[in-house]
Amino acid sequence: MRLADLETPRLVLEAGRMEANVARLKARLAGLGVALRPHVKTCKSVEVARAIVGDQAGPITVSTLREAEHFLENGFTDILYAVGLAPGKLNHVLALRHRGADLAVVVDSVEAAQAVAARAEGIPALIEVDCDGHRAGVKPADPLLLDIARALARGAEPRGVMTHAGDSYNCRGAEAIAGMAERERDAVVRSAALLRSAGFACPVVSVGSTPTATFARSLEGVTEVRAGVFVFHDLVMAGLGVCGVEDIAISVLATVIGHQRDKGWIITDAGWMALSRDRGTSRQAVDQGYGLVCAEDGRVLGDLVVADANQEHGIVARRDGSPFDVTPWPVGTHLRILPNHACATAAQHDAYQVVRAGDDLVARWPRFNGW
Repeated sequence: MRLADLETPRLVLEAGRMEANVARLKARLAGLGVALRPHVKTCKSVEVARAIVGDQAGPITVSTLREAEHFLENGFTDILYAVGLAPGKLNHVLALRHRGADLAVVVDSVEAAQAVAARAEGIPALIEVDCDGHRAGVKPADPLLLDIARALARGAEPRGVMTHAGDSYNCRGAEAIAGMAERERDAVVRSAALLRSAGFACPVVSVGSTPTATFARSLEGVTEVRAGVFVFHDLVMAGLGVCGVEDIAISVLATVIGHQRDKGWIITDAGWMALSRDRGTSRQAVDQGYGLVCAEDGRVLGDLVVADANQEHGIVARRDGSPFDVTPWPVGTHLRILPNHACATAAQHDAYQVVRAGDDLVARWPRFNGW
């Protein structure tokens, strides 16, 4: 079967690009002397995760307990649940651990640590450090870290520290991202030093974002890197200079269903339900609308973007809004849309249509969603 035979919209994965992305980051981290703990929230697919870690039981990072459950059922046991733990989820965490998962959780308050410790089951926990003011976590080397670690030690296992440089997505240029990577590293290394000075072993010092993993100059004192978007890349990453457009491994196959010739519009059957509403490039130097438009074979079609989207309609136009001749793309033509945010776009679909060196389909890899 070929892409031309598919009913649209569908999520397409170019296996060769994905494999090159994985190999590139692995080689970089190996050179910096740290392990990769891939974040499988991006792919939510056993087959893709296996392409990253091979036949090993991990390590992996998840963002939902649904992910932890699914990957455990498929042979992954070394799992970090990298979202602050709600105490109401402890029963689920313990059920997964009793089934064989070495599932670690994340806390950033004494209250959460006390809830984990109260179960007296030795649940391993990392303390989240806020390296950039972007989201959750304790300030670097704040004495509160010691209070949290002491609370954990009463019945849980304080295993280390972690952080996520989410503000790297707002950087401009490689130098700025490299600076953010150093800030990220310094935050957890100093925090780990504080914990060790108080007698806590702190064996795990974890950082993670695709931009900082790509541009970090040193990861001294770090034990692992968590990254997820690198496996596919997307237009936001391309806008940051993390990858080239030619590295983006997923796209949405769409069909032309009409035209508004006086406006210079092509109408497709891939609206925001297929592409997501993510507009992450709107704050970057080049606004890619709801996605960059390619021919069915993956060739970028100049400056055509999905300029607007309704639930099931995508409006393809020139980036500057000027009219153009839509004749080369008659009704029935297949187009492919590169996504702004790989995680959000992939989440709209239940499977990857896998191609390799052309448009011949070589596999269908299921994916899942939910919490």
